[in-house]
Formats: sequence, C-alpha cells, structure tokens
Amino acid sequence: MEGYIFDWLNLFLRWFHVLAGIAWIGASFYFVWLDLSLEKPSDENEARGIKGQLSAIHGGGFYEVVKYKLGPQVMPANLHWFKWEAYTTWLTGFSLLAVMYYWGAQQYLIDPAKMAFSPAEAIGSSLLFLAVGFAVYELLIKSPLRNSNKGFASVLFVFLVFMAWLADQLFADRAAYIHVGALIGSIMAGNVFFGIMPSQRELVRAVTAGETPDARYAMLAKLRSTHNNYLTLPLVFIMISNHYPMTYGHEYAWLVLAMIAVITGLVRHFLNLKTQGAGVKPGYLISAFILTVVLAFWMAPKPVATVGSVINADQALHITHLRCAECHAAAPTSDMFKIPPAGIILESEAQLLQYKDRMLSALQTGYMPLANITAMTEDERAQLIVWLQSR
Repeated sequence: MEGYIFDWLNLFLRWFHVLAGIAWIGASFYFVWLDLSLEKPSDENEARGIKGQLSAIHGGGFYEVVKYKLGPQVMPANLHWFKWEAYTTWLTGFSLLAVMYYWGAQQYLIDPAKMAFSPAEAIGSSLLFLAVGFAVYELLIKSPLRNSNKGFASVLFVFLVFMAWLADQLFADRAAYIHVGALIGSIMAGNVFFGIMPSQRELVRAVTAGETPDARYAMLAKLRSTHNNYLTLPLVFIMISNHYPMTYGHEYAWLVLAMIAVITGLVRHFLNLKTQGAGVKPGYLISAFILTVVLAFWMAPKPVATVGSVINADQALHITHLRCAECHAAAPTSDMFKIPPAGIILESEAQLLQYKDRMLSALQTGYMPLANITAMTEDERAQLIVWLQSR
C-alpha cells in the first residue's frame, strides 16, 4: 500500500507542478517578450508618462498595451498581479522533492558509492544545499556586483557549476540534477517573493499616495525578472532530464549540465535580441548548435574493455536476477515498486533482448540499478554490457 500511495502522490504533485510551471513560465515569457517588443509611444501617450506601447492581435481580437515609465497618475481600480504561478510552482516542486527524494531517500537520494548517508543525513544535506545556495544568490544580488550584468552572470554561472559539482559528489546521479534544478527554482521563486513583489508593492503604494515612484524599485524588479528569464531554459531541461540518464548518469554529469546551461543561455539571448529588434544574431544559434554537437560526441559511450570470454545467456540472466529483478519483475520485491518500473520485466533472455537498447543506456550511464541499491559490481556491469552488445 505504501508504494501505491507513493505513486499517487508522485503523480498528483508532478502533474500539479507541471501545470503551475506552464502558467509561470508562460506568463514570464510573455511579459519579457512584451517588454522587449515595446515601441516608441505616440506624443499623446508620452505626455501621459507612457514609456512604450504595443499593438497585437490574438484570438480574434485586437489589443493595445502600454507601459508607464513609473506608474499611472491614478491607481486602476482592478490591478492584476502575477505571483501565485511562481509560488505554486515552488510549493508543488518542493513537495514533489520531499515525496520522491526524502520519502524515497534510500532509492532516489542516496548513492552509497558516493556518500554513505543515512536517510536523515541525506535529507539534512539536501536542505542545507538548497539553503546555502539560495543565501549566496541573495548576497550576490544585494551586492554592488548586480550593477555589472556580465560580471554578475559570470560569478553566478561559476557558482552554479560548483553547486552542480557538489551535488554530484553528495547525491545519487538523478537526485544531483534535481537538486540543481530545485536550487534554480528556489532562486527564481525567491526573486518573485523577496524582490519583484516588494518592489511592486512599493510602486503601488507610491502611486496610491500620490507620490512619484522611486525608479530604483522598478529597476530591481526588472533585474530579478531578467535573471529568471535566463534561468528558465536550464531549469526546464532539468525538469525533463530524468528521462535521459545519458546526461545525469555521465561520469562528468556536472560538466554536461554546465555545457547545457551555456547552450540554453545562448539560445535565450538570441531570442531576447531578436524580440528586441536588435537585428538577427545567428552567431548565437550557430554556436549553440555547434556546442550541442560537440557535447553529444563527447558524451558518446566508450567501448567497454573485457577480460576473458563473453558470458552466456544463463550467466546474463543470473546477473539480472541478482541485480535487476528486485524491481524489474512481474511481481517486484522492492518496497517502492508494486509493478515493474516503465513496465520493463527482465526475467527471460527474450525480455533482455527486447529492452536491450534501454538496458545498455541505463548500464553504461550507471543509472541502473537505481542508486545501485542491489550492489551490482563493475565487473557484472561490464559483462552484461558486453553480452548485450554482442547480441
């Protein structure tokens, strides 16, 4: 029953998290596009304190959008805020982290080959990792470094790469990527809660009181929003990365993630420049494509050295019975799975060959057995890989 409850909580929270994330990312992308697409206001609008305007058509209707330099002379009766998309995404994401990686710490969070944590130690390390990472970002954003876009971006990138490396040393492979994603998501939600919303409340207070809003608050909110804009694509990649063990299961998984962050950053910058009308800069996209190809070649699995003869089918089945069938059986004996994950059953030679490609990927990246909970040896892994490759 515990496994059944675990699956339903996982399903509900993951579904809710994705829906909330779509709403948040969609609103974020739209407003960044809107801000970068604003045109010079008409003389009449400029006299009203308008910074830019935009005309658009969507869903069979015409829209006229304006942005004030600081704020309107009179506060609108109905002002729409955008915050719960971010808060809900973070809350469901942290809940999913707790269910998947804290409740299932032995299976998903801990890799004894890296750190022989107890569940309590692993969970404590996870919380400390997120808290320290978030605190460092807040210190950086409140320091004079925030006034230098390139300087801040460079320092933040190096720091996040270090955190990716650290997570790779502490947690199981899949959990390491998720923790970097959780840190980025916490930074982005924190930007909304600790930066954007307080700044916007101050702007509203000033307009309501008939005062001239302080431009510093608008600039700070815009800065944090811009950071979120560039952090979004790496975060989305991490959200789907659990489907691709070739990335988080790589020997240098932290470096793979760093390269993907660079690639997505180039793509995001291209899109921002294009939206801004700064002229097409194909070099950014070309560079991103070249880096992707280079990364794919670098990550390609290396041939496995063999000692002695190739094992036979009975020996291969013996290894899978010992190391894989706890989960991948018609009736799993694992406490976390009541049905075989992904419907993969590995109890016969025909089934091993049926899932050959998926087994090779999981074995070569070290993704399976999950957190090596069944203590598969490197010799067994190599023998099984060679046997599968020979068939």
